[in-house]
Parts: sequence; C-alpha cells; structure tokens
Amino acid sequence: MGRWKDISHPAIKVYVQKFLIIQTAFIGDVVLATALIEKLHQHFPDAQIDFLVRKGNETLLKGHPFLHETLIWDKKKNKYGHLWKLLRTIRKRKYDRVINVQRFAATGVLTAFSGAKETIGFKKNPWSFLFSKKIKHLIGDKERNIHEIDRNLELIKSFTDASGVKPRLFPSAVDESVVKNYKTSEYLTVSPASVWFTKQFPKEKWVEFLNAIPTKYTVYLLGAPNDNALAEEIKNSTTHSLVINLCGQLSFLQSAALMKDAVMNYVNDSAPMHFASAVNAPVTAIYCSTLPSFGFGPLSDKRFIVETKEKLDCRPCGLHGRKACPLGHFNCAYLIKTTQLLNTLPPIN
Repeated sequence: MGRWKDISHPAIKVYVQKFLIIQTAFIGDVVLATALIEKLHQHFPDAQIDFLVRKGNETLLKGHPFLHETLIWDKKKNKYGHLWKLLRTIRKRKYDRVINVQRFAATGVLTAFSGAKETIGFKKNPWSFLFSKKIKHLIGDKERNIHEIDRNLELIKSFTDASGVKPRLFPSAVDESVVKNYKTSEYLTVSPASVWFTKQFPKEKWVEFLNAIPTKYTVYLLGAPNDNALAEEIKNSTTHSLVINLCGQLSFLQSAALMKDAVMNYVNDSAPMHFASAVNAPVTAIYCSTLPSFGFGPLSDKRFIVETKEKLDCRPCGLHGRKACPLGHFNCAYLIKTTQLLNTLPPIN
C-alpha cells in the first residue's frame, strides 16, 4: 500500500498515500468528480492521486497539476476484456483507498476486488456489500437541493472534512493560445446541444434568442463534432450577423478556456454547464424537463438558472433527460421566454 518517499535527509522517508478515483460515466460527471481531487490534494498534498475514466474523457484531465496518472477504460472495444486487464493493473498499484463515484456493477467489481486497504462507494452499487465503506446516495427534489459534488464528497468526508469545494479544470497555455484570437471583442458562447432531447432548448428558441442579442456581441456556438449540423441550422436561421460555429473545432479544455472570458455562457443542463463551473465562468443554465435541485446545477460565482415560470404537473418527467416529450408538447421548453435569457446579460450602457 502507498509508497515511501525520500525527503531531504537520506535516512528519512515519509509515507505517501495512493488514491484511485473511479468515474467512467459521461463528460459532465467526470468534471464534477474533479472536486474530489481538489479535496484530497488539500488534505494529502503529497499523495499520489489517480483517476479512472472511460476512453474519450481522458483529455479533460490533461495537465491536471494534482493528478499522477489517468487510467482509461475502453468501453467500446473489447469492453469486458479491457475491464479485467484494468483490474489487474489496479491490483498491482496497491492503492490505499479506491473511491468509486458510480453506482454500476462493472466499476463495483473494480472497487471490490481492487486489493485496496479501503474501498469506498455508494450503497446503490450492486457490489457495495463488499466495500469497506458504503455511503447512502441521496437525490434532491423540489424541496431539497443536494448537489452532486456534495454527494461525492460524502465518500471522503470521514478522512477529510465537511467543507465544500468546487470542481476544477486546467486549460493549458496552449489551450489559451488556441482561443486567444476569438477574444478580441465582447462575446457570448452558446452550447445548444444535449444528448437528451428533453434537456435541449429547441432550435427555434435558440434562433429567437440569437435574433434578440445586441449586435455588439459576437456569438460562438460550442459543441462536439456531431453537434455541427444543429449549430449550422441555428447559424443559418438567425438574423444576428456575428454568429460563428465552432462545434468540433475545440477540445474540451479549449472550450473551457473560451468560456472563461465570455460575457455570458448559455448552456443546457449538460456538460458545458460543468465546464463553466470548473473555470468559474459566468453561466446561464436552461432547464427544460429536469430540475436544478436534482444536484447538477451551475456552481460559478456568477450563475443564473432559467426555467419555465408555469407550474407544470408533468415536470420533471424523470431524473434524466428523455428522447422525446412523453406528452408531445414539450411545454417545459417552449414556455421559457426569450426575455428570461436576455435578462442575464449585463445592462447595455
């Protein structure tokens, strides 16, 4: 377990703890789990902290100053063969503590059989009966807001403390240089897409909003390569003359670097909202079918939440987004007014 580290005197060594954080879910989940890195580093500044992600998400953690290594699970190619290979690697590392943020069986196996001195995870994980420590996983509702980072930090509270900490990403100097030329005038960013239909503000509503934005602002559309078609439709439908589609042209960290200096960043309940939180960028988060009280709301110092002001019996229609509105009307999105988005912009002098 752990390792011994030489310090200034050759006869003196100190014990260095080894931690592994497991979060192989989606992009936003990984960003939020970086709060665990922050907390562990605060309390164990010399510790070796490793992080396991699914293949494709590793670039989020590139250059992170507090991480020793990022382990990668390829879920698309030989998924379970790679899982067993990972387990062998993890066992060889002899971690002091393995901290599993997920509630699914595969990562439960990695945790339970990791060989770590202490294994920690949520009770909902099917393999939690073999964990050293099990924590209840609580979801907020309309009356009680429990943020995801608070749920995650509960896993390590017994050997750290109860104070909160924000997630963080670390765009490099190269990332900053890539987006430097986009920052020559005042600008906004809009991240119009989401994996889930009922989390995504409708295309025509984005166009309506862009048409109303003051012309002094350049607007950058951000997203993945597969968001490019949607962004092009929005760009070609708006009357705003300074809309630039950057979908698929920037990395995760480059997008975060661009968001950091925007006048405002407009996002759905999706990963770009967490990018903004992780670089403390101003953000306006639009909630359609889901609720911020579920625990995935924005954390930036300057943050706004926009949702319909109408009382809808059908909202929320589930904890996560859906592929279509169950009732066909999608009122939770269409009843949001453009003025609600415009009101989060600074007053024009």
